[in-house]
Amino acid sequence: MDFKLELMLRPVSDVDRAKAFYTEKAGFNLDVDHRAGDDFRVVQLTPPGSACSLTVGKGITDAAPGSVRGTHLVVSDIEAARAALVGRGVEVSEIRYMESGHWKTGADPQHRDYNSFADFSGPDGNTWILQERPGK
Repeated sequence: MDFKLELMLRPVSDVDRAKAFYTEKAGFNLDVDHRAGDDFRVVQLTPPGSACSLTVGKGITDAAPGSVRGTHLVVSDIEAARAALVGRGVEVSEIRYMESGHWKTGADPQHRDYNSFADFSGPDGNTWILQERPGK
């Protein structure tokens, strides 16, 4: 039996602002924008190439806006992914990697799987971590 993660909720304070950020700056695809009255709205977005989508909205969670921390986006080329986000106006940390238990600046020179990282936040402070897996 498969257990597939297909949807994650992101608590936000302003649905339109979050939708604009994720589509225009983060480059996610807009899948759904559905309203069922004044108190319920679902906006589903999917990162390019992902089988798992993100949902922001109104009336979908009681979690505090900005409370989701450290969701990983795995990319095959962290330098290209970071450059694309920065090019669309996202503030992304410098790339870093771990070597001998210490953080080093830049991408892992050996491009080992899951060893290069960079961070960014959505407009409410929900955080994301880019993580490189070159063979992906």
